[in-house]
Amino acid sequence: MSLRLMLAAGLAFAAATTAAQAEPLKVAFAAEPYPPFTYKSSSGDWAGFEIDLAQEICKKMEVECVQAPTGWGGIIPALTSGKVDMILGSMSITEDREKVIDFTDPYYYSSAVYVAPKGTEFSGEADLKGKTLGIQGSTTHASYARAALTGKRIQMKIYDTQEQVNRDLLAGRLDIMLADQIGMAELLKRDEGQALEIVGKAPAHEAFGSGVGIGVRESDTELKEKLNVAVAAVLEDGSCSKLSNAYFGTDICGGNTD
Repeated sequence: MSLRLMLAAGLAFAAATTAAQAEPLKVAFAAEPYPPFTYKSSSGDWAGFEIDLAQEICKKMEVECVQAPTGWGGIIPALTSGKVDMILGSMSITEDREKVIDFTDPYYYSSAVYVAPKGTEFSGEADLKGKTLGIQGSTTHASYARAALTGKRIQMKIYDTQEQVNRDLLAGRLDIMLADQIGMAELLKRDEGQALEIVGKAPAHEAFGSGVGIGVRESDTELKEKLNVAVAAVLEDGSCSKLSNAYFGTDICGGNTD
């Protein structure tokens, strides 16, 4: 190959590499609304705590990011297959998930709680016997139920989305549900949630993981390092806390809600 051809090939390769690096990062979150973490605004755009937090994190990394709403059941395969670059959507860090993907340091933690119609007698999980329990599938709550509640004469109904669980509980098709404490506290503030209350908290269990982090491919070590720096920055400079207070009226960032 002549020197001129070698230089041309090198310039073409450099241009292609620069273009690839300039591609926006695709940030995945559940395509099913989960207010106030993620939801559709009146304009039809996605909004919420984690939508805004993703923008702050991408700003810290000085990279362009685009939203990639994805069905929750297929969100990890979307990441591992390269369709998206990261998952920032209330995904708990668990041992099972870490066998498939990697995570950043956690940016918030939330306990699991039982929610039922007001007046429901509930002094502990023994009271679940004979009841119909609703849970969103592909969640730490579903993993916990399979590990700790199977064989205890509890009818468990698994749903694709949390909103489906909420609606069936409100309609009387469920006796009780197990879900995220922060999300449920927000549900109880809504008009339809006035008929419900948090009746108990699930005990500590490895199925619930060690907080909520950003999911990345195991091979993307450089991206994980940059995200960890950005997560630390939004926690330290108050950006996360400011967003949390705006959406929840309290600071959920970086800590344990217990």
